[in-house]
Amino acid sequence: MSDIDYVLIGKRVKEARTQMKISQAILAEMTGLSVTYISHIETAYKKASLTSLVSIANAAGISVDELLYGNQNHYLADYHLDTVFLIETCKPAEKRFISSYRISSRNPKR
Repeated sequence: MSDIDYVLIGKRVKEARTQMKISQAILAEMTGLSVTYISHIETAYKKASLTSLVSIANAAGISVDELLYGNQNHYLADYHLDTVFLIETCKPAEKRFISSYRISSRNPKR
């Protein structure tokens, strides 16, 4: 079983591309990859090769590590994409638990 989360990598590729304000076609041109392959990476329809991730990271001006693991700084904003993805995959009861925990942690009882 693979520990690599290709869905999350695809979301990070898309986030990097949208932050650059470019289309999939422009990223494809910059990397020498096809538009279809870029789309497949972003949607995790296909697993991105290491060579492709290096090309995408170089085009985006980021490290491959940022695509694979996200920004390793310890700032809350850097974990936004990971948090959104995790919450999107939660069941309704899990989302309610997270919400109630967040509310109770902001309003501690004295």
